[in-house]
Amino acid sequence: MEAALLIGLNAAWQIAALALLALGLAIVFGLLRILNMAHGEFVMLGAYAHVLTAQAGLPPWMALPVCIGFVGLAALAVERLVVRHLYDRMFDSLLATWALSILMREAVELVWGRAYRNVPLPVEGVTQLGPVGYPSYRLMVIALIVIVFFALWRWYRRSLTGVRLRAMVSNPALARASGINTARLSAMAFVTGCVSAGLAGLILAPVLAVEPNMGLDALIRSFFALVVGGLGTLEGLGIGVAVVGGLQAGLSAAFSQTAGYLGVLILAILFLWRRPDGLYRRR
Repeated sequence: MEAALLIGLNAAWQIAALALLALGLAIVFGLLRILNMAHGEFVMLGAYAHVLTAQAGLPPWMALPVCIGFVGLAALAVERLVVRHLYDRMFDSLLATWALSILMREAVELVWGRAYRNVPLPVEGVTQLGPVGYPSYRLMVIALIVIVFFALWRWYRRSLTGVRLRAMVSNPALARASGINTARLSAMAFVTGCVSAGLAGLILAPVLAVEPNMGLDALIRSFFALVVGGLGTLEGLGIGVAVVGGLQAGLSAAFSQTAGYLGVLILAILFLWRRPDGLYRRR
């Protein structure tokens, strides 16, 4: 009983962390058809917001506004200077953002070096759940992800902006003809996706090693989740992170972390080969 509960909690943590990491990539790719290869670097910038806050002598809670401002300004600059010219050009956007990811890693390495940074947990201790004690911070993150995903799903389905976004995704030309400012909506979606990635880095930094190359793993795992679940919908994202996170947690518990990662890699390859649309197709 105790072992099963612990495995279930670890699976819930893997799913929640992956959902947090993949959300920004899902927003950008699902709404704009831009395969943002710099997604992991925006996660990395969010994690380094802790370092920037500490160096500025600010209290730890200021890391949140620092992250939003730091990542938001970087994303806006990228959208205006690069991405805006590459909508509907998926391969070109892939190459451009891949080059951008290299530049961002090198810039962070130039400023802060290659050394690993440790971020203290904002909430210490464990919470007792029956016979199992589990880190309180992880339980808080799991609860936060559930609330955020539910709120985002309702907003996307019921708000006026959500209606305009769906219209832009379905038929951009008709949306423009109807008076919708698709350029502004696209910029908003890109910046929102990048800020979501930055917030993921900020929240997960206390349980990760913060260093310039940390974004690569975030990009790969996020892409795997989107491939399995299906591109372009919150429902597909939810299914993808549940399958990938659950599989990785189960294999890691039964064998090793390497086996978990290998299992996810094989699953993603099979989906790319046999079912490229994923488990949930956009309607």
